[in-house]
Amino acid sequence: MTASTRKFHLKKHHWGMIFLLPVLFHMAIFQFYPLFYAFFMSFHSWNLLNPPEWIGLANYSRLLTDARFHNSVRVSVQYTLVTMAFLTTLGLGLGILFNRQMRGVSFLRGAYFVPSVMSTVVIAIVWRFVFHPAFGMQTFVTEPLGFFNVRWLSSTALALWSLIIVGIWRHLGYYAMIYLAGLQAIPDEQYEAARIDGAKPYQTLLYITVPLLRPTFLFVAIISVVNSFQSFAPAQLMTDGGPAGATTVIPLFLYRTAFQNLHMGYGSAIAVVMFLILMAFTLLQLKVFGRDNQS
Repeated sequence: MTASTRKFHLKKHHWGMIFLLPVLFHMAIFQFYPLFYAFFMSFHSWNLLNPPEWIGLANYSRLLTDARFHNSVRVSVQYTLVTMAFLTTLGLGLGILFNRQMRGVSFLRGAYFVPSVMSTVVIAIVWRFVFHPAFGMQTFVTEPLGFFNVRWLSSTALALWSLIIVGIWRHLGYYAMIYLAGLQAIPDEQYEAARIDGAKPYQTLLYITVPLLRPTFLFVAIISVVNSFQSFAPAQLMTDGGPAGATTVIPLFLYRTAFQNLHMGYGSAIAVVMFLILMAFTLLQLKVFGRDNQS
């Protein structure tokens, strides 16, 4: 490499760093600093009115015996796993449907994608009316089956499933579009060769589509877990964490602890543990879905 070529590449590198600086500055101020500050505050007792007081690992010790926190972890994990299972499977099926050449497919894509860009508050308010036991739209399904005045949002058995239904309805179109992009990236020659060899549709799905969509599966699994685990507004606006804590997810418990009860240090400890749980889920998914990609 000549001196002029080396100088040219070095100049391009400098310009790249200059364009990255605003993004790095934004991430440092609004992402990394709050993250490290929350970790620092998790070792303190602070009510926003008095100066923080160092208490060491007392907040984390309290988490080990806090039944309300244990319940929020259980609710969040159940909500996340069920939502992720439906989004990854139904999203693939919907993506395959969207990938077909048929009339009205563009309208279907747009119709399913719209909920993912709607306001979460609007969605929660609309679905509260849908689940109304007397005149909600759900009565068109439950009453013909012989179930009257089903109290979805006030039943300990159904409240969490109501939130799961809302979460799936809102994000299904978004993940279907991600699957669609992955499906359209698969070369047509793969399917043509399979058809020539006499492969049936389910065989092409199992041995061509699914293996080649492994990176897409990984992305959908990770993003769906992160989004589901951070879900807050539906639980607050539709059920307020009830009944009897059946829908008190970790973000809602964190909000109540830190901003309603002003236990900021304890709330920071909850946030740190929530971050660690998400990291554990992500590493597990990388190991499961990314295993064949690394080999």
